[in-house]
Formats: sequence, C-alpha cells, structure tokens
Amino acid sequence: MLGIIDVGGGMRGSFTAGIYDYFNDQGIQPFDYLIGVSAGSGNMVTYLARQRGRNLRFYLDYAFRREYMSMHNMLRTGSYINLDYPYTFLSGPGGEDPVDLDAFNQSSARYELVVTDALTGEAVYYDKEELRDGNFDPIKASCCVPGACRPYPLKDRLGFDGGIADPVPYKRAMEQGCDRLVVLLTRPVEYLRPLLDHREVMEKAMSRWPLAYAALLRRSVRYNLDIEAIKELEKAGTALLVGPSDIGGMGTLTKDKEAVERLYHMGYAQGPRILEFVNP
Repeated sequence: MLGIIDVGGGMRGSFTAGIYDYFNDQGIQPFDYLIGVSAGSGNMVTYLARQRGRNLRFYLDYAFRREYMSMHNMLRTGSYINLDYPYTFLSGPGGEDPVDLDAFNQSSARYELVVTDALTGEAVYYDKEELRDGNFDPIKASCCVPGACRPYPLKDRLGFDGGIADPVPYKRAMEQGCDRLVVLLTRPVEYLRPLLDHREVMEKAMSRWPLAYAALLRRSVRYNLDIEAIKELEKAGTALLVGPSDIGGMGTLTKDKEAVERLYHMGYAQGPRILEFVNP
C-alpha cells in the first residue's frame, strides 16, 4: 500500500502545495493512504478535493490578512493565528473559498491527521469521516502552534500542533498497512532539528499543559530519529524523502510572498521525481 506523509511547517507548506498541484495537473491521485501534520493536513484536503491552486491562494493571499495571522488577533484573543478564519470562514461550507466536500468525500483514499492532546501530550489521529460535513476543527487543532496559539477545543479535549507528539508519522502509516512511503518535508532533508529554543518563554506559555510541554521538549530528538529511520527505508527502496534544497530563512509564520512562491515552484519541480518513485 502506497502512503504519503506531509509533515507541515506553516508557511513553508507552500512547498508541498506545489507538489500537490503537479499531481493534480497530471490528473492522478496514486496514494492509498495520506496522513498530514499541521498545515500538511489542510494541504492534503485541498489535494484530495482536486482544487488546483487553492492551497497557494492561502499562502499568497489569505495568510497576509489581519483576520488570519496578526498581533491584532494576539491582543484580542491570546492567539496570533485565528484558526477559525482559514478553516471555517474561508474553507467551510458557504465560506469565501470552500473545500469541495463532494470531491473530497468521493475520494477512495484513506486520510488521517495528527493532533497532540494538550493534557496528555500524546498523539491522537482523526480520519476522513471527521471532516465529512465540513467541520475542520481537527485541522485547526493540528495547526495550533504552541506559543502562538492557545490550545484548540476539540470535542472532549484540547489540541495542539500534531508535530509535537508525532512530527513524522511514518510508524502510524506503516501500522495502517503502508509498505511504500513518500515523506514530504518543508526543510532540507539533511536538516537536524535543534533543541527547543526560548525554553523559559515556552514553559510559561504551556504551564497549564506540562505533558504537552514535555512532548515539545522531546520533539527535536524524535524528528531527527524519524528522519534517520526513513533514510534507511529509502536505502531499501521502500521510501522517498522529499524536501526543498533551501528555505531562504522561511520560518513557520514568516510572511514573505517571494519566498512562498519560490518554495511552491521548488515543490512543483519535485513532482516528476515523486512520480518516478510512485511508478517505477
């Protein structure tokens, strides 16, 4: 079973947006199983809905609106990112730029996304059925960046960015039956995630969720080990790691349209390489 993992990365997600547009331009969707983390989970929904160019609009237009990300939001609500804006007011039924739910639901591919439970610090996985009616709360929780956002309420739990608990969910994909994997990164493949910066600030920001903070402290080690494990799978011919050659200083929340477009085209150019792996 062929799977694809999108690890997200905030505004760097324009890189994988380019990859998905390449596949939409080819008119193919070869993956049996898709699992997204943070912004990657949202990109995948648009891809499965076959809405070419929609992801790029979010990175080039909507993300620059005050309603989406701004200090205005932080001062008003305590969250720099208003997650309801992109995933309800824009993407929801009747929104400005809604997901084509009919196309998304008709896709035969399995889809999951990862959320970090704020109370336990553990990964929780949500499937396609949760999004069927256009309720994208699981995506909001998966995109909830600690320090920039308060945890997002999700049914009977509070959720943080899925990348805290499971930054590269290849083990989940394999548990679900995948024996071949494409792993999309938004940093160079050789990048090693450093230990958490600004610890005092983050510890204070997450003081009410100590187990989630503990998971955040472990994230760099887990990410680096996951990438090394996938490199071994790549040597065996059962995985493909794909990342940009450089990110030009792009951080998770960096607003730079030129850099966004550059990453998008860099991703699009990776499409043939991925297709070659998919169809050897």
